[in-house]
Parts: sequence; structure tokens; C-alpha cells
Amino acid sequence: MPDPDDLLEIRRAVRALCDGYPGEYWRSLEPDRYPEEFVRALTEHGWLATLIPEEYGGAGLGLAAASAVLEEINASGGNAAACHAQMYTMGTLLRHGSDEQKRRYLPRIASGELRLQAFGVTEPTVGSDTTRIGTSARRVGDTYVIRGQKIWTSRALHSDLMLLLARTTPLDDVERKTDGLSVFLLDMKSAGSRLTIRPIATMMNHATTEVFLDDVEVAADALVGSEGDGFRHILDGMNAERILLAAECVGDGRWFVEKATAYACERVVFGRPIGANQGVQFPIARAYAAVEAADLVRRRATALYDRGEPCGAEANMAKLLASEASWQAANVCLDTHGGFGFAREYDVERKFRETRLYSVAPVSNNLVLAYLAEHVLGLPRSY
Repeated sequence: MPDPDDLLEIRRAVRALCDGYPGEYWRSLEPDRYPEEFVRALTEHGWLATLIPEEYGGAGLGLAAASAVLEEINASGGNAAACHAQMYTMGTLLRHGSDEQKRRYLPRIASGELRLQAFGVTEPTVGSDTTRIGTSARRVGDTYVIRGQKIWTSRALHSDLMLLLARTTPLDDVERKTDGLSVFLLDMKSAGSRLTIRPIATMMNHATTEVFLDDVEVAADALVGSEGDGFRHILDGMNAERILLAAECVGDGRWFVEKATAYACERVVFGRPIGANQGVQFPIARAYAAVEAADLVRRRATALYDRGEPCGAEANMAKLLASEASWQAANVCLDTHGGFGFAREYDVERKFRETRLYSVAPVSNNLVLAYLAEHVLGLPRSY
């Protein structure tokens, strides 16, 4: 499915920027240095403001454009996880934030003065069972007092603002377990010593953390949307998150297929290129087909989202299929390179580690299957 001309221009421009940050740059960051230079360049060129309306200093484009940006970063050999949250948190802020919140924050986010890179939802004791989170926000006069803990809150150390989900009504006091949750736009700098951020070392350079909130006070106007409707508000962000991560996986998959194809053509063993062997070329071709099929589902999900139509099933399927396709392509690429695939200079092992994350985050593929079984196929609830 060909892109319209505007997306082709975006792809070319993003790829040109990424050319200045080759594999050597990304390797030099490991194990845990944040790609500050790259993120700053993306910001200065306006790419992280793709979804912000023009009246607030952004490009005013849709999720299709944002998907193209993140896909090209990964297809170039980079890692868009360093900054992708600024894209998907926009779904909640743009659709449910107040006019005053948009005027106060969006121009400064678009310019790079502020970063909105942290999304505080997951907690260590409940995992994906979001409705049972323990972080609470208690109304006291003109403020809310927030107490609790978040985990896997990536980029919290490199962000000024966090989109935070907390309970404003105890679970035992609500009719539906999705009620009583609220979203806040938390200024982490102003929280001071009541906010503690601890890095978590992982198998890839992902800048993830756990966050502790010890009676952090925020003004009442930090509430995004309506009190108690936060679960429904963040669904916009979650659907966008799944679609954008699918785009990143498509980018990864294309990088792996291109890398494997080039090596299979160049590597000569027993007097001929290894790519002439069907045992080598068939897996590459199958990985290519899987990536392209996942991309079609991702594009359908993107189109529905940009039209404001329901897209929960499509967003989840896009994430599922794209993450599986990128992991398939990663294994094929590693197999094609043989021992050299484990050498850091080829970047295969780095990208291999990076793309593996998306089978389990931001939601496990098993939970995606459970969602499709129950909400699309009408099968009995499994959990």
C-alpha cells in the first residue's frame, strides 16, 4: 500500500536526520546513556510535535504521520523508544485536556522547553490489571494528594511531565471497576523530594524506572478530563500506543530483513552466496511477508484512529502481529549472520534485544489474544 506524497516526504526527511546517527552512535550509548543529542535533534526539527495542533506550535498531523516518523527511526537502525511516549500521550491530552492545559503546556512541549515522556500507569503488584492499581489521589481543598508507586515508567528521569493514572475513588466504592480512576498531568520537577525515581537496569538501553510518590501535592487543575473517568480517557492513549509501537516493530522488521538480505548476498561460503540456498532465502522471504502483512493491519488501525472511529481490536491486532513479525525477522537476521550476528559491530544483537521487548510490553501478546477472544469473538472471559 503506497504512502501519500506527504508521508513520503516525512519519511525522507526523518531518514535524512537519522543518517546522522548511525549504528556507532547507538552502540556508544549502551548500557544506559540516554540519546539526548538525537532526541534534541528530533525536537528541533519538529518531529516530536507531529500530533500537536498548529495553533500550539505543532504540525497538526495525524497518527499516520506520527507512525511514519517512528517507523523510519527504527528502520534506520535507531530506537524510537527513547521518545515515543510524547506521541502516544497526546491522545489523552488532546482529546480530554482542558483548553487551559493545552495553552499552558502544548506550545512548550512543541518547542522542547518541556518534555512529556513519562506515562505512569503500571504498578508492581497488579501488572496489567490496571483497574486494581493502588496509587491514590485524595482531594484536599484545591489540591490532590497523590500517594503510591509506579513501575516500568520509562524516561521519567528525562521528562518534565508525567501523565499519571491514580484512584480517586476506592475500588470497593465503585459500581464498575473501571470507574473511580483519574488522570493527572504531573509536573515532576515541582514535586521535589516527595517524588523518587529509581532506574531499573534491563537487557537493553530503555531508560526505564520505578517511581515512588510520597504525598505529592498537585493543583486541582492538574486533573485531565473528568474525575473518575480516567480509565476511559487513557484508552485513547493506549490505542495510540499500540499502533505506534506496531509502527516501530514494522520499522525493526524492515531493518532486519534488509540487513539479512544484504548479508546473504555478500557472504560467500562453498563458492557461492549463502542467499542462493533456499534454507537461507526462504526464512528471509517469510519474515518479509509477515512484516508486510502486519503493516497492512497497522495502517488500517491508524486510519480508523485518525477518523475518530473505534479501533481497539485493530490497534491490538496491529501490536500483536507487528511484534511477532519483528521478532521473527530478528531471529532470521541473527541466523543469517551466524556467529557475526552476535558481534556488536553488526548491530544485529542490539536490535535483537530491543525488538524482543514488544512481545510483552506495553501489553503482553497473551492479553491481546484474551481481549480478541472475549471482546471480538465473544468467547467466555478467561481471567
